[in-house]
Amino acid sequence: MKPYIKLAETLTPEGEALELFQHDENYFISSNGQKLMTSLAHGSEEELARMACQPFRSAKQPKVLIGGLGMCFTLAAAVESLTQKGATFVVAELTEAILEWNQTHMKSMHPGLLDDPRVEVRVKPVQKIMGDANEEYSAIMLDVDNGPSAFHGEDNDSLYTLEGIDLAKNALKNGGVLAVWSAYYDPKYTKLLRKAELDVSVVEVPAAHKGRKNRLHTIWIAKKGEYVSQNARGGRNRR
Repeated sequence: MKPYIKLAETLTPEGEALELFQHDENYFISSNGQKLMTSLAHGSEEELARMACQPFRSAKQPKVLIGGLGMCFTLAAAVESLTQKGATFVVAELTEAILEWNQTHMKSMHPGLLDDPRVEVRVKPVQKIMGDANEEYSAIMLDVDNGPSAFHGEDNDSLYTLEGIDLAKNALKNGGVLAVWSAYYDPKYTKLLRKAELDVSVVEVPAAHKGRKNRLHTIWIAKKGEYVSQNARGGRNRR
């Protein structure tokens, strides 16, 4: 049996310890002995991106924001979904070492992805990026922590409050989509999204492409108003 090899370790800005391990050809990141993410299970993260980007496949210049770089599976699926040259992908990652690990130890999983000129990774809280935006993004994807039941700090918790939802809503263009990943369903979060006057649907998807198909994750798709395609006759909203 091949051993688990610790490749790197770091502290988050809030002081949480993170460790990167490799086992055979697979990677996982853990905190205090608990696995936060693994390259073995990423189906739901990819589905998050596909559902968020789907309305904008024909848009000329869609701009999307992803909260959380992780192991790049959400970003990779978004780039695959929106192949147009005018697309822009902004990623907010709180921990600089996560970016560095994807550029070094885990680079082989997504060759060339972070070198794509349409991709920009900003080492800052996604709340800050949303707060600085005004009707700027076609889609915002939040793949942060464990979802609304966040267990890594107050900054993550704030994303799932009504104030956090309003930040995202204000950063979205009319017709934009807020897509949120979670390991578990949370009815309170659904109510908050509706209180923010977003059109909400909730989908359960398999956590992984292989293995335990009965393990499900939750994705919220919350729409801000109606999307008008740039190809629609007389349409004014350009995406």
